[in-house]
Amino acid sequence: MARNKVSLNQIINDFVITLADDDYAGNASDNQLRTHALRGIREFGFDMSKTIRSLKLTVDTANNTVELPDDFVDWSKVGVVGNDGIVYVLGENKNLNFSQAYSNASGTKVGNAASAIDSDGDGVFDRIDSKSATNSGSPATSNDIANGFDSAIFRNYYYGAQNAIYGHGGGHLYGEFRVNLDQNRIELGSNDDISEVVIEYVADEARSKNPDVHVYLEEALRSYMYYKIIERKASVPANEKARARQEYYNERRKANARIKSFTKEEALKTIRKNYRQSPKF
Repeated sequence: MARNKVSLNQIINDFVITLADDDYAGNASDNQLRTHALRGIREFGFDMSKTIRSLKLTVDTANNTVELPDDFVDWSKVGVVGNDGIVYVLGENKNLNFSQAYSNASGTKVGNAASAIDSDGDGVFDRIDSKSATNSGSPATSNDIANGFDSAIFRNYYYGAQNAIYGHGGGHLYGEFRVNLDQNRIELGSNDDISEVVIEYVADEARSKNPDVHVYLEEALRSYMYYKIIERKASVPANEKARARQEYYNERRKANARIKSFTKEEALKTIRKNYRQSPKF
């Protein structure tokens, strides 16, 4: 464990030791303490102390997808490792469509896409690529989908439509992806011959069995635990709840200031980073 970290188990043990016999939180169970502590860690992780992780994941070449990690919260970068060892970032394309069943005009889901429509009221066309012989010029049929052809996309974005890729934008030199949270996966464009991807993402530290907490957050977490334990207790006076709430927010502000401290040297570096001995426009 890093020297600037403390384990959750140690924080809980220290919290119990400091409780007096007549303390309002004195009868809290171990499960209650751990539940509130994990909720606090998750709360801090989203706002103050994000845990960023990087993983190299294998692509399921059957459908060009990658399963997201169990502790995934949000993605930062998705890329591929080049022959030079550098990770090249993929471009996000939210218009990638990997559905294998579509809704017809009445809203009924159908596996036969012959009657499916897109936003223009046209038929849904199968993507053209080099991996398989696709139905390139006519609406997708039930045989196309049953035979596992590449994912269909809406015709008004690509083939067969006027201005098919007008305004599509850049950033897609090394391939495209879309994060599908419903299916818990990353979906890659079927034109992209990729076997592995590197994902940099925000992790939910609370999913660990015994997560580590930065020492700057330790007091804020203890205050959070105490406040949440007594918050809904009818036997606790309202003024004590208000005091505990205020103490928690004070400790939270102090922790946030320490985590995000900005030194004079860092300020000068930020100001000077764009200084160049070159012509300016």
